[in-house]
Amino acid sequence: MAASKTPIYTALGANLLIAITKLAAAVFTGSSAMVSEGIHSLVDTSNEVLLLLGISKSKKPADESRPFGYGRELYFWSFVVSLLFFALGGGFSVYEGIEHLMHPQEVTNPVWNYVVLGIAFIFDGISFITAIKEFKRQRGDTPFWQAVHQSKDPSTFVVLFEDAADVIGILIAFTGILLGQLLENPYIDGIASILIGLLLTAVAILLVRESRSLLMGETPLPEELKAVIELTESDPLVNTVSQHLSTYLAPEEVILILKVNFIREAGNAQITDAIQSIRAAIQSRYPHYKQLFVEPV
Repeated sequence: MAASKTPIYTALGANLLIAITKLAAAVFTGSSAMVSEGIHSLVDTSNEVLLLLGISKSKKPADESRPFGYGRELYFWSFVVSLLFFALGGGFSVYEGIEHLMHPQEVTNPVWNYVVLGIAFIFDGISFITAIKEFKRQRGDTPFWQAVHQSKDPSTFVVLFEDAADVIGILIAFTGILLGQLLENPYIDGIASILIGLLLTAVAILLVRESRSLLMGETPLPEELKAVIELTESDPLVNTVSQHLSTYLAPEEVILILKVNFIREAGNAQITDAIQSIRAAIQSRYPHYKQLFVEPV
């Protein structure tokens, strides 16, 4: 099912506003956790821009240099986003936390932090709900983690996990600032920053793994390929499908090569008509098989 850009635009607007308010609060309060959260939101904002860039580039029509189109641009930019999430989000947050532990600084005016975190929680919560509704619409009855692994559209699950990390990160930052204030212990704020960094790193590793798999090339589901083979072999002139090769070029575009063994009695004209009929039948049932080649063997 085709994805909607709504979760990306929602996350982009929310993260941009939240990043500005978080960093402003960090300047006034000196909170390490708030600096980490501000960096986190800035990284998320850039990630949404890169995802939109990837979607735009993937829509370019095929040309002589890219005869199969530019669909994998989305997979490339999703991989870049995952790496940025790891390097800039997780790495900077851990660094900021360690720096705060080595040079502890008492948080001043913590009320501003609570106000900003509350606002951020509302906006990130709305963005997260939007993303999870879109992902639920796409996955249908498929179990959550199975749907993540099987998804061919990284723009959906990348935004979903970013928003989830946003919400959890805000809760960690709030807890760290509150405990630091109640216990009068500035080290807790630094620990909260490190925990946020570890959270972002864990999410980034998951996103890198899934995005890399898509970039390397994934095949359609086995049951779908089985149905395609059965549909091909149902043609009266087909003896058997001896081999099939397939990979996703984009979320809604698959290249499929079928090597078909036709019956001996079939003439060239009959085979040509059969190939056209097979192509039409498969693409009518599975329109995402945009690049479909049937080779007699």
